[in-house]
Amino acid sequence: MKIAAIGDAHLGRSYYPYTTAEGVNQRERDFEISFEAAVDLALAQSPDAVIWLGDVFDHPRPTFRSFRIAQRALAKIRDHGITAVIISGNHDTPRLPGTGSPYSPLADTFPEFHFAHRLAYERFELPGLLVHAVPQMLTVDATKEALAEVDNSRSLDRTNLLLTHPRVPQVEPKYADINEIEVDAGLLRADLVLLGHYHSHRKVLPGIWYAGATDTFSFADDPDPKGIVVLDTDTGVCTHVPLEGQRPMVTPEPIHALGLSPDEIQAALIDRVAAAPADAVVRLYVDGVAPEAWRLVDHEVVREAGAHLLHAQIERTNAPAAGQVDAGDDFGNLADLWARWLPQQDLIGFDRDRIRDMGDDYLARAQEQAS
Repeated sequence: MKIAAIGDAHLGRSYYPYTTAEGVNQRERDFEISFEAAVDLALAQSPDAVIWLGDVFDHPRPTFRSFRIAQRALAKIRDHGITAVIISGNHDTPRLPGTGSPYSPLADTFPEFHFAHRLAYERFELPGLLVHAVPQMLTVDATKEALAEVDNSRSLDRTNLLLTHPRVPQVEPKYADINEIEVDAGLLRADLVLLGHYHSHRKVLPGIWYAGATDTFSFADDPDPKGIVVLDTDTGVCTHVPLEGQRPMVTPEPIHALGLSPDEIQAALIDRVAAAPADAVVRLYVDGVAPEAWRLVDHEVVREAGAHLLHAQIERTNAPAAGQVDAGDDFGNLADLWARWLPQQDLIGFDRDRIRDMGDDYLARAQEQAS
């Protein structure tokens, strides 16, 4: 069979204070457009089945707008005469089992499709293929039990395809995420495995792949192209098919401002933002700038140079004052810097408290080892 798989779409994800002419958050609309394009791209591959690998929604209580986007996509797949398999992910699974899943009304509306969203292992039979679906579970132990059930339920005369949504230590993420379940890839026992959760396409081990997301989430995300994957279950070949036309997220070459005059800093800022592509989100680092020089920069002129952008954020570090002790020489000072630095970072959609606690723990252990 030819399988077209779509990873994390996160419908309803919104950030940055910009709206469309219709009043919709611009980044939320970007994610909708990317998801709709991913569905069209999947159908253009003439697959035998389309798979959604979880986190179709950014949270377990999606808006009617997000829900309608997903509903229309499923209707389009049905109209093409293709079956679909859908599992839930860590973002769109309620933490309390009794509160209901956003996938339940979709399952009621599209009974011809296969949904795994009830916190339990399910298996679906397709022509020549046995699909083992392990949706997002509430605990690691429950996930391991479900994966053991997959191992015990494998077919001997058909290809076994496992679909699930964990974090695996074989692929090092750049950030922590909410409600994620970590299991070793060695527990993913099937002929072929497609994974949701990690936002870039990755081959984990032979026969195991992350499909990747349909849009770029933040500057913490890997800058790899977003798209879908196409899996030939007869040959075991998995191919990433990139999406085109997405909003660029750009980090220009940093400005090393130590020793530069205000005019030189301003000119460098204008050059960087003016060169960025239209409608992009831009993050620009300015390192080692003297505060007195920064105050003399005409920031309104810089904003005008970036008027063609959706958003530009400038992250600067000040030059050390005369006689200042290097922060690297004092672990206590590093902890203070960490506490001041973290609130200024773009961590939308990430568990800020967990990141803060991890940083505090690393610094405390480093100080203990040094002493």
